[in-house]
Amino acid sequence: MKKQIIICLSALLTASSCSMLELDESTGMSKDEVYGYFKNVKGLATYVYSQLPNDFGTFNGALRESATDNAVYVWSDSNVHDFYNHAWGPNNAVDNMWSQCYGAIRSANSFMENYSAEALERFQWNDKYEEDIEKANMYREELRVLRAFFFFELAKRYGDIPLLTRTYNQNEINQVTKTPFDQVIAFICNECDEAAKVLPINQKDFYGETGRVTKGTALALKSRALLYAASPLHNLSNDKAKWEKAATAAYELITKGWYSLPKINKDPLYDANGGNEVLNSPQLIFERRNSASNNFEENNLPISYEQGKTGNVPTQNLVDAFQTKDGKDFDWNSGDDPYANRDPRFYRTVLCNGDTWMKQTIESYEGGKDGEGTEGATKTGYYLKKYMNETVSLDPSKPVTKEHHYILFRYAEVLLNYAEAMAEWKGESYTDDKHTMTATAALNQVRNAANMPNITTTGDAFKESVRRERRVELAFEDHRFWDIRRWKIGEQTQKIYRTKITKQSDGSFRYEKVLLEERNWENKMYLYPIPLSEQILNNNLGQNPGW
Repeated sequence: MKKQIIICLSALLTASSCSMLELDESTGMSKDEVYGYFKNVKGLATYVYSQLPNDFGTFNGALRESATDNAVYVWSDSNVHDFYNHAWGPNNAVDNMWSQCYGAIRSANSFMENYSAEALERFQWNDKYEEDIEKANMYREELRVLRAFFFFELAKRYGDIPLLTRTYNQNEINQVTKTPFDQVIAFICNECDEAAKVLPINQKDFYGETGRVTKGTALALKSRALLYAASPLHNLSNDKAKWEKAATAAYELITKGWYSLPKINKDPLYDANGGNEVLNSPQLIFERRNSASNNFEENNLPISYEQGKTGNVPTQNLVDAFQTKDGKDFDWNSGDDPYANRDPRFYRTVLCNGDTWMKQTIESYEGGKDGEGTEGATKTGYYLKKYMNETVSLDPSKPVTKEHHYILFRYAEVLLNYAEAMAEWKGESYTDDKHTMTATAALNQVRNAANMPNITTTGDAFKESVRRERRVELAFEDHRFWDIRRWKIGEQTQKIYRTKITKQSDGSFRYEKVLLEERNWENKMYLYPIPLSEQILNNNLGQNPGW
């Protein structure tokens, strides 16, 4: 019987999306035939790329950010609410990435086991053979990093996980056991190191291909993985050596000089209408490419806009995290306009009462067309701006769509990783021969790019400054949910605040910070429950504490 392998069949016929299928005799193609054509080999690699995460509304339109104190999803029919309303559990896994990640991992393992350059030698007389064979060989290294990425996606959710580095038959797969989290992280880092030796710095220089894994992708993944491993959730004894490893990994990428942080008004990544222009950002490391659409705008535009559904709305908690432009916290007792002279990133993240968007004025005050009293309006007084593209159109008669590429790694995160790890390891002012930049300098690079003044705090206050900076810089980029968990601050995020906006008789507005809701938190929620369906198949998996 011919050996079964995983293949994305439609990738062999078309460039459109596809599903993962088991290949056997019924397809009419053997392993040798599949791996014996460059087109097929590329299709197999591309399938693994297609499994990269893409949170533009994973939970019935809701972002994962709406399961944090950064945002609220206004509609009750999304399962994002299950994260904090006592409905989450092994039988309702909600964000069940177990099957998707292991499916991608199995595809990568199958490629590594079955791909052979020798199978393609019969095309050596083709004009593009040398180029095609180099690309095919590079796919293997790219998939090593992608496989490591999917292992990390599993580990950050579940902690200890089965580390499956080969394909398994049905009997074997239901007997596998879990590997400790630290060993999984060590494997991820080793894979990244080995692949980085081969991968190009820039895929544009490798036969002009873009959107693929590079050296920077590998080193950025290593940096993130080691930061998580050093964090309180996985570093109960606060082993300083783990923080040192995290700092060293981040600094390795920083010193390469491959990426930079331009000023906020010159970086296409911060441009709300960026579309494909975000791909030109000098801080972009790796992204999931997406086709043009206007779905994100439809799901998040105010209810008063044509076909707008409101969707994900920022909280007052997040708004309060944005300082004033002189680096101070906003004082609600000052009587000042709460939206004047704020951190420039605030105006690229949040739509407020009185803002103009798509030639309409936001009216999120009580009784306004976008405010309290209007069904389907924001519950917090705010609307989402980040990722929204003002140039799309939801007019059914003449719709306009734009690309929405999902950022997976960028340079600002690496600088923040370094600042956090250095501060936890040796303090905000420490340097040595291997770490010649202080944590303070790294943090202030990010702030200065946003035209914000330097941070001069020290000790625990500096560490809190780093956490605040991650929150505002990386808002809605799927970091807050995981930062809450790795820092073990769940109990600090239960109270969700909004602003109550009242229009006065003179046309001015009164703003009041009030409690919107208090969410459930239990410490078992620091890790995901292992899905019951997987436990039934394999009782070796056990269950995470508390579930």
